[in-house]
Amino acid sequence: MFGQRKPVLFNSYGGRRRRRLLPRWLVLMLLGVALGVGGVIFVQERYLPKRLSATASADLRSSFERADAERQRLQGELAETTKRLDAALAERKAMATELGTSNETVKRLRDDVASLIALLPADPRSGAVAVRAARFAVEGGALAYEVLLSREGKIVKPLGGVMQLVVAGQSGRGSEDRVALDPVPVSVGTYENVRGSAPLPQGFRPQQTTIQVLDKPGGKLLGMRVMYVK
Repeated sequence: MFGQRKPVLFNSYGGRRRRRLLPRWLVLMLLGVALGVGGVIFVQERYLPKRLSATASADLRSSFERADAERQRLQGELAETTKRLDAALAERKAMATELGTSNETVKRLRDDVASLIALLPADPRSGAVAVRAARFAVEGGALAYEVLLSREGKIVKPLGGVMQLVVAGQSGRGSEDRVALDPVPVSVGTYENVRGSAPLPQGFRPQQTTIQVLDKPGGKLLGMRVMYVK
């Protein structure tokens, strides 16, 4: 009625499952990550500057913003200074051009004056300084004069001296009289136009003037000419 009984095997470890171990490559990778993180933390704590706190970071940022604002201000001032410098250089260039034009005009005028002087009558006396022309006028009790002096030949440097005017005429009492005016310093290059005025004695009426060019007051005569006062 009953069949043959089969043996029942009892496993004393039947309630336990075999544990799965982590793969070696995963263990090595995790170990490497841990070592890397530890190394970074070690280097940072040992050799690198300490990390800033929140307050220090805020102060550093504020300092940076102030420095950046100052940089922008200085950059603006530099741009403005550069603009003014460019304007000054342009003005200087324009002035240099204008000066060159003026120098050419002055040279042309000098050449024209020299040509006109060459057309004037020569000084009859052959002195070191020639009195080429003169003009006199009595204005308010003073003698106004304009005398043109010149030199011939190659002029190396101006010749210094004085011009002495000796005026002959009638005094206030009607007698003949001579008045020596104060010497006037002159420096004669190719030519020199001497202008001025000197007071005359009250009532004196000039008729002619002797123009003397001397190397110094009372010194050597360099040129002389007598001209009438009109």
